[in-house]
Amino acid sequence: MVRHRKRIGRRGLLVTAVAAIGAILTPVAVQAATADAADGKQDPVRALEQAAHPLRSTEPGKNTADLGALGSMIGDAKVVGLGEATHGSHEFFAMKERVFRYLVEKKGFTTFALELSWSAGLQVDDYLQTGKGDARKIAKETLTNSPWEREEFVSLIEWMRDYNSRHPDRTVHFMGDDLGAPSMNDAFFGRVTDYVQQNHPQALPKLNELYTGLRPIDDAFAYLRKPLAERQQLAAKAQQALELVSSQKGSGEAFDWAEQNARSIAQTAKFLTMNPEDPATLPTFQRFRDEAMAQNVAWWQQHTGQKILLSAHNDHVGHAASNPEVYPKTQGSFLRDTMGKNYLPIGFTFNQGSFLSKDTALGGDWKKFTVGAAKPGSNEHTLDQVRYRDFYLDVRNAPAPARDWLNAARPTLNIGTQFPVEPRDVALAKSFDVLIHLNDVREADKLKP
Repeated sequence: MVRHRKRIGRRGLLVTAVAAIGAILTPVAVQAATADAADGKQDPVRALEQAAHPLRSTEPGKNTADLGALGSMIGDAKVVGLGEATHGSHEFFAMKERVFRYLVEKKGFTTFALELSWSAGLQVDDYLQTGKGDARKIAKETLTNSPWEREEFVSLIEWMRDYNSRHPDRTVHFMGDDLGAPSMNDAFFGRVTDYVQQNHPQALPKLNELYTGLRPIDDAFAYLRKPLAERQQLAAKAQQALELVSSQKGSGEAFDWAEQNARSIAQTAKFLTMNPEDPATLPTFQRFRDEAMAQNVAWWQQHTGQKILLSAHNDHVGHAASNPEVYPKTQGSFLRDTMGKNYLPIGFTFNQGSFLSKDTALGGDWKKFTVGAAKPGSNEHTLDQVRYRDFYLDVRNAPAPARDWLNAARPTLNIGTQFPVEPRDVALAKSFDVLIHLNDVREADKLKP
C-alpha cells in the first residue's frame, strides 16, 4: 500500500477515527464519481490519479520496481531530458542519479549530460574512463560556483566511476553540453592543436595565431571585462579556427572530436560577446545558448550512438519555457526539431520546500531559499491533491479530463538562477511528455571539504 502524502499524527485513536470517517464517506465519493460520469465530467484530481504511478523514493540505490512504468513511457527514446523546477534541491538531484542508474541498467543508456561547459564535461569523463584522480577533487574543479557543486553530484560521479570499474567493456560517460569557461584551459585547446600538429602540421602556425589571445578561457567573468570590440575580434578568430580545422577534411573519430572541440571554442567565444544583463538582448543570448546545447547533445548522440539522459532546468529540457519572453526557443524544442520522437522531455513540479538560488542576476553566492505550500489555482496545488506523496505520469496518455487539465495554462513555479520570482502560467502538456511531482524538497547538500 502506498502511504498517503498527508500525515495525520501518531495517536492510534485519531488514526482509527479517520479510518472510520473514510468508511462512512466512501459511498458519498462513489456517488460523486457516478454523477461526474453521468455529466460527462470528471474531477481532474481523480483523472490524474488514474494516470499516476507512485514513487517509493527519490534516493538512488533503492529497489527500482516503481520505475518500470517510467521505462515503458520512455520507450525507444535516444535522449531523455530530465528537468528540475529549481537549481539546487536534493530530491531533484538524487532522483536524477536514481533514474540514470535505472536507464543504464534497464534501458541501455550510457551518457549523463549536464548543462555544464563542454570542456568541463570532458574532464569529468576523462576521470570516469581512466580512474586517474579523485571524484571529489574533479567535482570541485569542474562544478565550482555552480548549483551542482554539491554532494549529490559527487555521489553520481562516484557511482559512474564504480560502474566503469565493474563494466570495462561497457562504460558510462559524462558530457557537458553547455557554453562557458570551466576547464577551457590550455589542455583543452591542446585537444585541437595536438590533432592538427599530428595530422596537418602545415596548418598549425595559422591555428596557433588564431588562438593567440583567446586561450585559455578559464574565467568567464574576467573574460567579460575585456572590451566588447576585443571579444568580438576574438570570437571571429575562434570561428576562423573552426573553419581551418574543418577545411582539413579529415575523417575518422580523431578528426570528428577535434572539429567538435574547435566548435565548442567558437560557440563559447561568440556566446561571451553577448550581454546577459541587457534585457533587450537577453532573448538572443538565451536562444543562442539553448541552440548550441541542443547541437552538442545531438552531435554526441549521433557520433557515439549512445543514449543520453540530459539534465537541465525545466526551462531548457521542455518543448516550451515558462518564460518565453526570455527563452524564445528551448533546447528541448531544438532537440525535437532534430530528433523528433527520439527526444522525450520529463518535467518536475513540487509543492513546497527549499532550494538554492541567487538574489542577483550574475555573480554572487548560491543561497538557501524556501517557499511554502503551493497556492490554490496553481498546477502544483492540484497535483498535490493526488493521493500519492510523490508520483509520475505520462502526460500524452492520461485520461481525457487529465489531458484537458494539463493542456490549460495556470501559475507554476520554476526557479532558476535568481529569486524571488513569481509563478508563471504554464500548460504542462505543452512542455513535457512525462511529469514527476514531489510533495516536498530541501536544499542540496554542501560539498564536503
